[in-house]
Amino acid sequence: MEQASLGVTGLDDVLNGGFSRGRLFLLEGSPGTGKTTIGLQFLLAGRDAGERVLYVTMSETEDELRGTAAAHGWSLDGVGIYELVPPENLLDEAQQQSLLYSSDLELGETTNRIFEAMERIDPDRVVLDSLSEIRLLAQSSLRYRRQILALKHYFARSGATVLMLDDLTSDTNDKTVHSVAHGVLRLEELSPDYGAERRRMRVVKYRGRQFRGGFHDFVIRPGGVQVFPRLVAGEHGEGYERDMLSCEQDELNALLGGGIERGSSVLVLGPAGTGKSLLTLTFVAGAVARGERAGLFVFDEERGLLFQRALGVGIDLQGMVDSGSLVVEQIDAAQMTPGEFSARVRQHVDAGVRTVVIDSLNGYQAAMPEEKALVLHIHELLQFLNRRGVTTFLTVAQHGLVGDMKAPVDVTYLADTVVLLRYFEASGQVRRAISVVKKRTSAHEDTIREYRIGAQGLQLGEPLTQFQGVLRGVPTFIADRKQRLLRDRP
Repeated sequence: MEQASLGVTGLDDVLNGGFSRGRLFLLEGSPGTGKTTIGLQFLLAGRDAGERVLYVTMSETEDELRGTAAAHGWSLDGVGIYELVPPENLLDEAQQQSLLYSSDLELGETTNRIFEAMERIDPDRVVLDSLSEIRLLAQSSLRYRRQILALKHYFARSGATVLMLDDLTSDTNDKTVHSVAHGVLRLEELSPDYGAERRRMRVVKYRGRQFRGGFHDFVIRPGGVQVFPRLVAGEHGEGYERDMLSCEQDELNALLGGGIERGSSVLVLGPAGTGKSLLTLTFVAGAVARGERAGLFVFDEERGLLFQRALGVGIDLQGMVDSGSLVVEQIDAAQMTPGEFSARVRQHVDAGVRTVVIDSLNGYQAAMPEEKALVLHIHELLQFLNRRGVTTFLTVAQHGLVGDMKAPVDVTYLADTVVLLRYFEASGQVRRAISVVKKRTSAHEDTIREYRIGAQGLQLGEPLTQFQGVLRGVPTFIADRKQRLLRDRP
């Protein structure tokens, strides 16, 4: 069946092509969720395709509709607008005193006016805003259902694709239209404890059509509604060679068993200040040196400060950005939903980015209502990046400085490689140690190396073979004990 595009970015993807032509659809949601905006986009897409379109409004005036369109930079030229207002005789108190209820007159008059507008314009697309007014006039579920069925059969004979809007202000438990409509879309608005409101949508029903189920984040911005379809990693896949990617430091390559495999994920764990971001930037610089593009998504650090700090250790991020080899986005977790973030990452990967850094998951978690959902989002995102041959680096700041430390969320089982950074005290100094505790794709060193951060970046030393308890933060020197054991041997 031929499809009618909605003109909403991402929504046709969710619906697997758009609306089936000649069918009736329901778009429901509380006031402020974007129903009118989507309705206007649906009609504008039809107008631009050369179709006749009609907007029947019972809850807003024509002036309000044009104001909404102007706020998004749209012109409603070519869009038929029929403002359905109560006839003057029904507003006269003298006329209301009759044997018939006023609601009977109003419902019949309303239906006749809709039919008259349809006959006059003969539209290909219709938006009816809103069903709450018809439900109030019907006064009972039976009369309301009969009225909706009458409208459906009339629209079906006309061949128009109809989108009915329902603001759910009358009775949120009334599912009358659900059984009548060919498809049902529901919009929701969530209010977090802090930050901007979150909007999401899902397809409740679509007869005879496969669609992308579940909730999908969306935003309302100047230019209209934009939907971010839920990422499904299984739908993506490209053939690529899993070659070894090394950096310019031989000691770090040796610790990692030669480097990082293309298409794998690396989790860098450690307390604040251990150099997690610097370690990932080392591999970003290596990717750019190989002629690849990289993407850096920063949640916690201000962009200018990050550039300045990286330049102090010999990494010119600004130069990489100017050359087009690096994309840097500073993410505000209070403003961006996880669905929009995944869409941003996917957009850059489609543009050619082959190394992605997410710094850090602590900031990403702030955008999530609960930990379980975070793990699912990260799982799908990592699987998608893996299938596209993208090497991914994630950082997690653990709570504490030395001793037992805890991560805010455990995603170690999702990553292919886990690098552990630690502070330890020795000879009256605070030192840093690095080790690889997990690597699925190849062998790696099981040693613990000390490293320092200086003007040349992150420099690794020899394995710490004379200490025990480095990862606990309070090591003990065991060289003297080994010498005594060797001396005491017969």
